[in-house]
Amino acid sequence: MTEHIVVETKGAVQAIRMNRPDKKNALTRAMYAAMAAALAAGDANPETRAHVILGVPGAFSAGNDIADFMAVAMGGDGGTEVFDFLVALATCAKPIVSGVDGIAVGIGTTINLHCDLTFATPRTVFRTPFVDLGIVPEAGSSLIAPALLGTQRAFALLGLGEGFSADRAKSAGLIYDVVDEDDLEEQVFAAAGRIAAKPPEALRLARELMRGPREPIVERIREEGRLFRERLRSDEAKAALMAFVNRKK
Repeated sequence: MTEHIVVETKGAVQAIRMNRPDKKNALTRAMYAAMAAALAAGDANPETRAHVILGVPGAFSAGNDIADFMAVAMGGDGGTEVFDFLVALATCAKPIVSGVDGIAVGIGTTINLHCDLTFATPRTVFRTPFVDLGIVPEAGSSLIAPALLGTQRAFALLGLGEGFSADRAKSAGLIYDVVDEDDLEEQVFAAAGRIAAKPPEALRLARELMRGPREPIVERIREEGRLFRERLRSDEAKAALMAFVNRKK
């Protein structure tokens, strides 16, 4: 579907890699669709026991491709690819381990709220500038982050758009561990391999008990998406997006 998503299988682990380094892994609609399809395929494959999500050195993801935002802001159809991916992520039947190095902006941060284990490098910074762009949080983060981080740290992340270093993210409970850049993928695949070796039905039940019902998360993703689209078409968001594009130029 797109060369910017690379899917590989290593034993019982399926690895999904965002691979658009020239754009710091800014995600397009095609990339979202490819990742949603990969998660569904891995869940449907009895040989797959765990998923891994990775970026490239220095960039997990810079967030949504700004061109797609601008297209919706100017009245275009945003499609369902983002929603489909977020629901696939939130309802994924098998454990997900992520490895984050460097830039983790917007969805590059919130994707990890759905992962069972996240490893990050010391140079990683998690940041969600949603409000700065005149939009609202996504991926169910407005529901998950307060429960996970507490209301004040969640507000700092999602409202203030404050950057969280890897150490701060670990202390807050956003990620599992901080590891050296050279060791990141080895640690991620080692953890995924350990997960894959567990009795699968016992692990599935334990994970479901810990994660709780998925319906409230999916409903929050839907509500965030509705507001997100409305905000993208607002004068406030259009002005913020244009200012961002001009700064990039």
